[in-house]
Amino acid sequence: MAVSCTQVGDHWVLGTGNSAAKDQMMLVRADPPSFGYQRLMVHARTYPDLTIFIDAQGLPDFLAETGNYERNYFILYYLSKRQAFACRNRNQGSNAVEFAGPYPITDREFKLLDGFRRNTRQRPITF
Repeated sequence: MAVSCTQVGDHWVLGTGNSAAKDQMMLVRADPPSFGYQRLMVHARTYPDLTIFIDAQGLPDFLAETGNYERNYFILYYLSKRQAFACRNRNQGSNAVEFAGPYPITDREFKLLDGFRRNTRQRPITF
């Protein structure tokens, strides 16, 4: 795994990063900023409702991201609360986001995610 000391621009994180992030479970860490954190911040700028949600709930530990030509789908995992929230943009071109949850994180999910959080050298989780 290569590590870069330079900040990744929004264009790469949102554009080229789409293929790197699709169907991935990403660690969200602010310091140093992880790829998942950078993706989440780009999406928060795109979807103001997501910013409001993060301000209210706090930064998640993990972000799962997928989508199709019509919608983007995200799952935000909060390990300390053992909760996850699902969200999606309402329709193509819309900046509004719908949220569902919280959903309980199972013991198996918690163990997998917590293990990944503790061992960041582990390969990304694909779902």
